[in-house]
Parts: sequence; structure tokens; C-alpha cells
Amino acid sequence: MIELKDVTYTYGVAENSSLKNVNLKVREGELLLVTGHSAAGKTTLALALAGILHHEIGGRIEGEILFKNRNIRDFDGMKELSRHIGMVFDDAESQLIFTSVEEEIRSGLENRGHSEKEIVRRLEEVMGSCEISHLKNRAPHTLSGGQKQKVALAATLALDTEVLILDEATAELDSKAVKRIFSILKRLKEAGKTIIIVDHNIEDFLEIGDRVVLLEKGKVKAIKSPADFSVSPPVSRPFGPEPAEKVLNKTYDKELQSELQPLRQKSQPVISVKKLTQRYGEVLALDGIDLEIYPGELVAILGENGSGKTTLVKHFNGLLRPYSGNVTIKGLENSKVPIDELVKHTGLVFQNPDNMLFEDTVEAEIAFGLNNIGVKGSEAAEAITRSLELVNLSEKQKSFPRHLSRGERQRLAVACVIAMRPELIILDEPTTGLDADESDRMMQLMRKLQQKGHTIVMVTHNLQLVKDHAERVIHMQAGKIVEDTANRECAGKEYRECIGSACV
Repeated sequence: MIELKDVTYTYGVAENSSLKNVNLKVREGELLLVTGHSAAGKTTLALALAGILHHEIGGRIEGEILFKNRNIRDFDGMKELSRHIGMVFDDAESQLIFTSVEEEIRSGLENRGHSEKEIVRRLEEVMGSCEISHLKNRAPHTLSGGQKQKVALAATLALDTEVLILDEATAELDSKAVKRIFSILKRLKEAGKTIIIVDHNIEDFLEIGDRVVLLEKGKVKAIKSPADFSVSPPVSRPFGPEPAEKVLNKTYDKELQSELQPLRQKSQPVISVKKLTQRYGEVLALDGIDLEIYPGELVAILGENGSGKTTLVKHFNGLLRPYSGNVTIKGLENSKVPIDELVKHTGLVFQNPDNMLFEDTVEAEIAFGLNNIGVKGSEAAEAITRSLELVNLSEKQKSFPRHLSRGERQRLAVACVIAMRPELIILDEPTTGLDADESDRMMQLMRKLQQKGHTIVMVTHNLQLVKDHAERVIHMQAGKIVEDTANRECAGKEYRECIGSACV
């Protein structure tokens, strides 16, 4: 159905090609899995298969891409191609432009000229399948990252295209949602749809996959059957058949958490939250949160999509002000202090790194934040070099940020924050877009920063990261904290001795 013949592709002013002499045939009705490390060329391949490189992005393209034996450049732009090929991007938020979830799905159907009766039928069907009917009237910008991914997927599924391309489309979903997507894709495959899944972690879909394409440095390294594909240990997703507190009960201890509390209280909390409530219109996002986090802690916040995790941490640097209640950061009351004062103490790495990136070069992105806190000249240059070394992006200093892979953009967002050396570092899904090795390196970096006295708070779905690195786990449900437990291994004697500074 889709064929790439000796395709080499280079973005804009980039020196190196993202795809190199790629030859690949996607068969009609198959489910193709594409995987590889960060910057392997996965997203670029997805964009090539969708026709977006030719008709939207440009750049230098060599070779041929055929869709149904017709050169993809001969189609009448994406207007014609999108009737055949639907794509969910790795940045789901970039696809959401309307004021309600219903409008997001309805708009594409109206543009196709469907009758109102057919539009209503498809709306109800796809919202039910993706379990977002309760979000029908919500504004997309108020949704969690996982909920946004569901909406972007629903809007694409509603169009009922012959080909469906998913680029990291389940990265921010909990296990219940992933299982739901699995069942939808299985049904679509049985109906004859052609499906291409691009992801670091393809384990969830090996059962229904036909072939696995392994990319490495822009080249097809291997094409295997799912049965022959050797995978790394899967990334654990919480909130499957059992709630997180049961999954973690061998490692985490509520009694130990209570035992440590008097020791923490010998120092002043770096974060103090009292009776915090937050609303998005009629939606109660946070419901009377009480929380204290102390210097030197490494805390993980877990919860299903839409449980209030991101809403909570956005209060820590002033992006959100309390609807009611109080949030104090380093003695500064959130509702009374300007954001530029709070960011001197708190650095937030967004769930979507693209929300942080807008400059023309990697070094300019980092310099922007430094300039805002008065760091310039040689001191800024030194901070830029140091932070890029820490996230392994030294060779990308002059690169255009939007040409980086999702994983590289994630690491750049981290570099922008750590360059400013805030006492408190907040990471919202810090390993989204990162492969297993990169995720481990990211957390080793966080542990080093913790040892230097930084307080680390991370929102994550990656249960393995939590087990390996978090000293304390906060579990949220429906805008409330339902569990606050300590890690026996990380919160032992050594931790008790150094409480109030940094755990080593």
C-alpha cells in the first residue's frame, strides 16, 4: 500500500540526514510496528509515510514514496492524502485547536461533508470507544496529557481512514487506557485497516503486530516477526488490574512514612500545600489537597489520567493560582508572589517539552531562562555547556530545537531547567519519548542533583522508575491524595540521618 524506495531525508538547514536510503513496503491490512532508540528516525519515517514531509515540512528528499502505486508528491497536498491516511502525532496537543472535545472530533467530520445524523453516530461511537464521553464539553487545554492523547486518537479514528499512523500515541496513557486502545486497534485490523505504530515500547502491541521494523540512525537495521523480536524489559505501567498502592506494597510502607514525618518536621518544608482546591469551569480538578515536601526528597506522584497530578505541580511555580486554599514555596505564597520570583526557586519541566521551546537554537533556549534570572556572559556560557553535557546534547548546541527527536527535545527541556540551578525541580512525565537507556540516564542525573541538595518531584506513569528511584510515593485519585508512602530501601537509616538536606 505504501512503499519507500531509497528514501533519504534531511530537515531544512540540518547537516545530517534523518533517514538514509530507506527501503520499506507497508502491506495493505497489516499492523506494522516501528521502534528504535531516540533520534533513530522513527517520527521522520512516520511523517514520510503520511506524506507530511513532502506536502507540509519540505526539506531535502531523495528517492520515491508511493501510495497505492502513485507518487506521494502527485497528490493534491494533505487535503487529498488525509482522506486516506490519518495520523496521531507524538505531540497530541498540536492537533487540538478547538474549544471543546466535541468540536475537535466534529470539525473533521463536517469538513468531509457527512450528514448530521452520521456525525452524531460517529461522535458517540468514537467517544465511547476511547472512553472520553464525559469530556465532551471540556476545553482540550484543561485536559491531562493522557486525556489529550485520547482525544487526538478519537478525532483521527472518527475519520475512518484506510491507513492509521500512531506516533508515540500511548506514551502518556495508563495501562487501562492502553488495553482499551489495544482492543480498538485489534478490531480495526480485523476490519482490514492498515496500521503503523511508532513507539519506543512496542511490547503492548506485539501480540497483534505482523512485522517489526527496527530503525537505527536513520536506517532500517532489521525487519522481524513479532515472535522473533527480542525486547528489552518492558516499561511498567501502573494502575492495571490492581491499584498502585497494592502493586508497590512490597517496596513502600505507610508506617515508615509516618515514622519519618517527625524527622522531616525538624526542617522547614520546601513545599507546603493546605486545603488546595482548583477548578476548570465546573470541573473540580483538585479537592482539598494537604501536602508538605521537605528539602532533599525525591518524590513521585502517581495517578490515572485526569487524576490531578499535573494540575497540582503547576501550582509549584505559579502557573496556576489556587481557586481556594494556600500553596507556599520556600516561604513564598503562590497567590501573592509574581511568577518570575517563584521560578528562581522552582524549575518545571513540562509534560510536553514543545511548550517550553521557541528559540532558533538549542543554546538560545537555555540562554533565555538564564537571562531571565540575570545570568549572562561567560557565566551563562558555562552554564549552557554544563547543562548540555549533563543531558548528552553537547553536539546539538547550534541545532534548531524543532528538528530534534522527541527524546532530545525532552532532554533539552530538562537542560533549560537545570541550567538555572533551582532548589526545587519538578518533572512532569520526564521519560516520555525516552528509550529505556535514556530513561535510566535521566534518573541517574536526577539522583546526582538530589545529592547536591535539590528537591525532586516527578509525575510519572513509569512504575519501574518509581521503584528504583523514588523515596516517597504520592498516589492521587479524582483530585485527592489517597496514599502517601515511603520506600523502605531509599528511606532507611541513611535517609533518616540526612533528612532536611539531601539523601546520599
